[in-house]
Amino acid sequence: MQMKTGVEQSVYAVLLLNMLPDKAVLHSEVISGQIGASPTYFQKLLRKLVSADLITSVPGVKGGFRLKKDPEDIRVYDIYVAIEGQQSLYSPSGILSDVLELEYDDRCCVLGELMEEAEESWKAVLKRETIASLAEQVESDRFVNHVTDLKKWVEENMVV
Repeated sequence: MQMKTGVEQSVYAVLLLNMLPDKAVLHSEVISGQIGASPTYFQKLLRKLVSADLITSVPGVKGGFRLKKDPEDIRVYDIYVAIEGQQSLYSPSGILSDVLELEYDDRCCVLGELMEEAEESWKAVLKRETIASLAEQVESDRFVNHVTDLKKWVEENMVV
């Protein structure tokens, strides 16, 4: 299993938006440049986040993006689902049925229950972490000097 970079880029974009004061926005080009994403691809990610009601788009010359929900109410899982959708990570292909020369049947996959349990555990971890909890980690002593510079960058690039 490998998560696409769009999820990671989206989480960090939302973390940047979390640094904005009320009513301020960041342009998509500014965010995509900061996180190293293709502007065209990044626009698609932002549309998905808007559709999921996690961020809002402010139109116009002084437009851009900002959080729509409180950071405590945005779970990492919400961002994952907005970008990747809710499809299961595992889909049996019937290999065991073929090996045993049986008619394919859902019960013929010994990995099914194991993968379902693993996926539920993975989802539970993503559901417990929020943008607020990640922001707390980013603002910890470990990153203090760099966060100060990043906040200055946000301040210089935001539109009010």
